[in-house]
Amino acid sequence: MLSFPEDPMDPSPDLPEPLIIPRAEHPISRKDIDREALKVMHRLRDAGFSAYLVGGAVRDLYLGKTPKDFDISTNARPGQLRTLFRNSRIIGRRFRLVQVFFFGGKIIEVSTLRCRSEFEEGDREEDEVLAHNNTFGSEAEDAFRRDLTINSLFYEIENFTIIDYTGGVADLNNRIVRIVGEPDRRIVRDPVRMMRAIRHAARSGFTIEERSWQAIVSNLDTLRQCPDSRVRDEFFKDLYSGACAPWCRLAVAGGLFFLLLPCYEGIISREPKEPSAETRLLFALCQVIDRLHGQGKPLPEHLLLAVLMLPWAQARFNLVNQSAEGREAFAFSRTLRSQVDSQLEHLNVKRASREEITSLLVNLPVFTRHAAEQAWPGWLKRKSYFGDGLLLFQLYQEALGGSPANLAPRPETSSNPPRSDKSRTGKTRQPRPESRTPAFSGKKGGIFGLK
Repeated sequence: MLSFPEDPMDPSPDLPEPLIIPRAEHPISRKDIDREALKVMHRLRDAGFSAYLVGGAVRDLYLGKTPKDFDISTNARPGQLRTLFRNSRIIGRRFRLVQVFFFGGKIIEVSTLRCRSEFEEGDREEDEVLAHNNTFGSEAEDAFRRDLTINSLFYEIENFTIIDYTGGVADLNNRIVRIVGEPDRRIVRDPVRMMRAIRHAARSGFTIEERSWQAIVSNLDTLRQCPDSRVRDEFFKDLYSGACAPWCRLAVAGGLFFLLLPCYEGIISREPKEPSAETRLLFALCQVIDRLHGQGKPLPEHLLLAVLMLPWAQARFNLVNQSAEGREAFAFSRTLRSQVDSQLEHLNVKRASREEITSLLVNLPVFTRHAAEQAWPGWLKRKSYFGDGLLLFQLYQEALGGSPANLAPRPETSSNPPRSDKSRTGKTRQPRPESRTPAFSGKKGGIFGLK
């Protein structure tokens, strides 16, 4: 079994020698690598620098998938990269990357091999630029500062080999997600690693290695120390990954789900053997989200959050049986708005999105009440929320076993009809002459003649 250094961030860690896998023993081919990424790697090699395809690109290529991004690491420093690639720019303050631009808006990111993660710097100021000797490292140091073994592989084009320091190839073959290094220590240093481990296990259908899983369960509360913006970004990556349903099952089983959406504590059951009605509804809605994602129709943020909060609202307020009109409906909308605000505050959800989520949930009983009619009432179709409200109702019905939701072009939702060219007297309005005079001007002709 491969042994990891006790702490890969130690100034002088005892790092193992890599496993070199020759071309004949791995499935990665140059023809599957992005052409512009190959250009960057060849130019680096011709200039005397090392050039490696790294991270998720190597993982996906090994699994026979098409990578979303082709990231490259090298021993060239950012300034050298900027000189070598004129069509580039340097981004980032603490850990600098170089973005190389190509025709059509394509961007290839190139990073210098590092010795540590940007989130493992302790008490440093957020915008402080790290000294070079605390930033750049060797291949082995770069591999061991990464989150997961399956994301720590290098592919080099000189001999077309895979370089493996952490046992990532064996974990790919065995379909295992393993945190690099000592799991508890690595999670405490950067708690977001637990979110990434669960996401990659869900997306690939892999099993999380036992020590890594126990470290996740034991250190859940450390996630509260992370900036809300980072947690929010990782959360939406989970939801838009195309594997929302398996992610949700893992996140519920491990307890992570209740940190992200604490409103479900006591409502969703963690034991898969006896799931509650709300648990089954939540998982079914996540499957609907994945179906839409697979068809290239991801839901906008406010609709996605409304879908996720629907089982909570149903359990907490008996949502679909709420009064759809009158004072009771108005009072309920105020109560629900207050609850939605408090439950989503830690995810930095914008106020406009929270209002839309509240509107969608509070009006769901309206759609439930009129669903049996042959056509939707005209007054309802004129409401500004009709399009999104109808879609939420259809998603809810699909999760209950109904027909798939229809994402065809939505009906006109504006309550304001197109402006007529005729005045109230029936006479055709003359077009207003175009004026180039500003409203307030020092020249004659400004509004009210002001100077």
